[in-house]
Amino acid sequence: MTTPTPRVDGRTARAERTRKAIVDAHVTLITSGDLRPTADRIAKTAGVSLRALWSHFADMEALFSASAQRILDQRDQSFTPIPAELPLAERIERYCARRARINEAIGPAARASALKEPFSPALQRFRRHHLERIRDEAATLFAAEIGDDKVLLDAVVAVVSFNTWDTMRNPMELAVDDARNTMRRAITALLGSGRGA
Repeated sequence: MTTPTPRVDGRTARAERTRKAIVDAHVTLITSGDLRPTADRIAKTAGVSLRALWSHFADMEALFSASAQRILDQRDQSFTPIPAELPLAERIERYCARRARINEAIGPAARASALKEPFSPALQRFRRHHLERIRDEAATLFAAEIGDDKVLLDAVVAVVSFNTWDTMRNPMELAVDDARNTMRRAITALLGSGRGA
């Protein structure tokens, strides 16, 4: 005997589509360079009314939280671990190439977030979560070199973080390849001082 497929209420499905359209619009505006999109611009891009926007999100803080989660989810979909048994130089090369791609991809969203983050507990929470993910990956990938050296791990996280990348790409005006090579050289120097050196 087959179990009947549960029916999705039409209103619930429409509400989910509307909510998704609003988050999509917010992320699209940010990633296209509109670092401070207004509720009106978000609603127009989503093709909904302002009333619909506010019926799905109590305030901009709630929308920031949903959009930040969407960006993290998109990153997770394309994530594949780098094998920890590879030689150190290859692990560093792959890791820095990935961090460069991610930092370039999240650039507009990270800059938009930075404008609101001092006043947004949700964005502060997502930033900490993002840094913890970087920390966990580095600690796993370079376990042989880092061991339990927290200071070394902190240094690696600082070097590959978006803020460092953004400094290289903008005030320092480095091209992507040059910034990636700078990151790789710094990580190589740091891990060469670790316990597995």
